[in-house]
Amino acid sequence: MLVHGSCVSRNGAAALLLGSPGAGKSDLALRMLGRGWELVADDQVMVEGLMVSAPPAMRGMLEVRGLGIFQGLAVAEGARLALVVDLVARDGMERLPMPSFWEAERIPRVALHAFEASACDKVALALDAALGRVAQRAGAFAA
Repeated sequence: MLVHGSCVSRNGAAALLLGSPGAGKSDLALRMLGRGWELVADDQVMVEGLMVSAPPAMRGMLEVRGLGIFQGLAVAEGARLALVVDLVARDGMERLPMPSFWEAERIPRVALHAFEASACDKVALALDAALGRVAQRAGAFAA
């Protein structure tokens, strides 16, 4: 299935960034690349089961608003979808959200504001929680 979004990966575990145009998908992906994450895809993401990749025509491309579309970027290979992040307005985030899931594969799903200074750290922490590396007492990953 082809999804409108951006996708980044850390150690083979991918976070799919979804949102309306201008929500900050590519911007957040760019900031995460600067923190050592790898690009999977920007603008269009192929999702096949748990595997994510870029459509061949868009592989290695990233749109940077205000600069244009860059190409030839390194791309993560064999990334598995582990987290879905809905990028929403700041007032669209719940303080202590209930667990939520995406699609039949039941991928953990959270809502964040892309332009918060802590957005990259929140995605990293959410991915660690989705992978069972950190525990949570209350919120999106609480048992």
